[in-house]
Amino acid sequence: MPHSGARKRQRDALRERMLADGRTRQAIAEEMMRRWGYRPRTAWRHAHGWSQDTAADRYNRLHDEHGRAPMSGTRIGAYERWPHGGERPRLEFLRGLAEVYGTDLTRLVDEDDLSHLPEAHRLTLLELIKARSTDPKVQSEQTPTYGRNDAPTDDDPQHEVVIMAAHEGSEHAERTEWREIGEAGLERFRADVVRLSHDHMVGDPFSVFREMYAVRRRIWDALERRIWPRDAIELYFLLGVLHSLMAAAANGLGNRQAAEELVRSGWVYAQVIDHRPLMAQLRLELANIVYWERPRHSRDLALSGLRYLGDGPIAAQLHLRHGRAAARLGDADAARQAIKAAHDARDRTRPNEVLEIGGEFGLSRATQHFLAGSTLLEVSVPAAQRDAADELRQAADLYEAGPEPDEDHYHGYVMCNLIDLATVQVRDGDLDAAVFTLGPVLELPPSKRIEALLRRLHRMRPELASSRYQQEPAARELDQQIEAFTTETIVRELRELPSGRG
Repeated sequence: MPHSGARKRQRDALRERMLADGRTRQAIAEEMMRRWGYRPRTAWRHAHGWSQDTAADRYNRLHDEHGRAPMSGTRIGAYERWPHGGERPRLEFLRGLAEVYGTDLTRLVDEDDLSHLPEAHRLTLLELIKARSTDPKVQSEQTPTYGRNDAPTDDDPQHEVVIMAAHEGSEHAERTEWREIGEAGLERFRADVVRLSHDHMVGDPFSVFREMYAVRRRIWDALERRIWPRDAIELYFLLGVLHSLMAAAANGLGNRQAAEELVRSGWVYAQVIDHRPLMAQLRLELANIVYWERPRHSRDLALSGLRYLGDGPIAAQLHLRHGRAAARLGDADAARQAIKAAHDARDRTRPNEVLEIGGEFGLSRATQHFLAGSTLLEVSVPAAQRDAADELRQAADLYEAGPEPDEDHYHGYVMCNLIDLATVQVRDGDLDAAVFTLGPVLELPPSKRIEALLRRLHRMRPELASSRYQQEPAARELDQQIEAFTTETIVRELRELPSGRG
């Protein structure tokens, strides 16, 4: 077999001799296919005496109006090798290449190509080949073609125009229909988010946070792929939910700055898809995050959340967050009204997509009593303290009984409720009861000693140092236990958490 240099000299000699004899490029290509076994696309390029880079340059000059130069010699070579390697050329490309070579696209394919094409494309080409063999206008050796950006003219073969118009529509629809993530992938993402929402209720906060972080990365990667618009809506919703979960976990781990940023990121996704229940949930999460440092802002956030959702468990929690902030600011009437409004809102529960996630996004009866008791604990009048004790005891009984069907108990709230109940008992002078109540809390491993527990225990210590307990060894011992508890925690171990930016 001649080496490549000799073969090129043979091609050049053949081409020049046939052109001198008045033969067409088509005749030259056919002779090269017969003599040396070239495939059609390679033969037509050699019939012009072009390299792959030259063919790509000619293609770009003819078809690339905006100067983006999408074609390259490498791609020309890949299209020539197919289907025995390389890359399958779209009919749109073949049509454009045919114009460059001065032929019609059916002369750039052979039986190998036809046997490997998708059925719809194969049938289209067979129709065009049939039209070429029966229409006198396309029987000549060199058929004029029209560019993909030109409107058909009266001189174009009617059958080809109709077939290509139909095929271009089906090819565009095929590209539109194609997606790189299917229903199974979307269901997996939703299942991951649902699982993490439930894991957050009982798992180690940092371990669960790391899993959330990993799932978020996978969802981001999915959004970079080719997906349908409705897929993007689903993924944006899941990202909004996931950011709310991550914010709750970050807040529990003591990083309020990261928690706030995560909520703001989640808010963007909720706004993009105009998901009002998700917006309400994110307002609720942010109201909880800022409560200790900025109670007025917490109150206003809770009220703004109610503009997005007025019924159901999320609305009930917004009322309770508003009431707790109002109580801390000295508005006892607003606090009691908020507790009543929360009960009414929960009775008006309507299904929504956030509630369907479950876990963190539900509101058990036990937790509703805990949040009401926690609100009343902030009101510094004896009657409110008695009512707080009643609510907290009801919550403790319900937590101990376990969740009802379709409910979840957040372990952090179970422990917070015990601390609030112990605080009431300390204020009432029942130190022994408080020590007993705090037992399960003080036995928690450091990995579960979240910020909310530390806040409440720090609030209790001044009560133990009051004049009532100055001579009580049990009070000093309990205070020492609390100090030791708050010294070794997951909160102190973590310096920084990944935020909403990456």
